[in-house]
Amino acid sequence: MARLGHLLRNRRAGEDSLTWHADGLDAPETVSITSPDFADGEPMPQTTAGRPVGDNVSPALAWSGVPAEARQLVLIVEDRDVPFSRPIVHAVARLDAEEAGVNPGDLVAGSAHGDGIISFRQRGYHGPRPIPGHGPHHYVFQLYALDRPIPGDATLRPATVVDAMRGHVLARGRLTGTYER
Repeated sequence: MARLGHLLRNRRAGEDSLTWHADGLDAPETVSITSPDFADGEPMPQTTAGRPVGDNVSPALAWSGVPAEARQLVLIVEDRDVPFSRPIVHAVARLDAEEAGVNPGDLVAGSAHGDGIISFRQRGYHGPRPIPGHGPHHYVFQLYALDRPIPGDATLRPATVVDAMRGHVLARGRLTGTYER
């Protein structure tokens, strides 16, 4: 596997392919996101990595700066460094606007926060597990404050969530963690 990672080292989805840059999601970047588990741009702990590499426990996150008029928050976690044309989505969660964060493991499938369907048609959080030898991957935790809740059932797909968010983002923020094998 490490040989494959080395061969694909220069192939990456890229920053511009993140949900962050999707049409209709522009908003002031006034939401601040932090984690006690890693600093922005720094490595994520092995406990957050996907199985069998780690324990697949979503990290604790805290945020501030959400506008008072926000009615819902949406968290999308993407790996911008996969060797595909689009990032892999590692989590999609709809959150109450009053929430100021999530605890470790809160984004698991079946929880109140693990409702979104992510890449590979799975639900909940699925942590980093990049190809060995591919180099560091950047996992971007993007939080959007919306002026209305996203309608629909509890198993929304990333594209459906993004379409429903267009034109309704009041503010946003992001935190990036890295992981390498």
